[in-house]
Amino acid sequence: MISNEEIERAVNWLRDNAQNAAKARAEREYLDAYTKVLKATIMREVEGLESLGAQESRALADPRYQTHLEAWKIAVEEDEKLRWLRAASEAKLEAWRSMQANERALSKV
Repeated sequence: MISNEEIERAVNWLRDNAQNAAKARAEREYLDAYTKVLKATIMREVEGLESLGAQESRALADPRYQTHLEAWKIAVEEDEKLRWLRAASEAKLEAWRSMQANERALSKV
């Protein structure tokens, strides 16, 4: 049985973490888009000196790109953690609603 206190904690968590979840999603989306910008920037540094394939290889191996990927990994992890915690809270609320509906149905019998 899910207690009213547990439901209150779940609702409070959803409310209290909405801003953090939004920020984590924004950071993830920004870093995803920035990946292309960074790659293009690094490739332009050797533009004309190397073939397009060589430029791309250099960009992907560049330490700045590797650092960026690490930051992106952290952003994805935080976003996913909050998404799953949100899903768990929402599932608890749905289970509680079902239990309440079942109790109401049984009390009418």
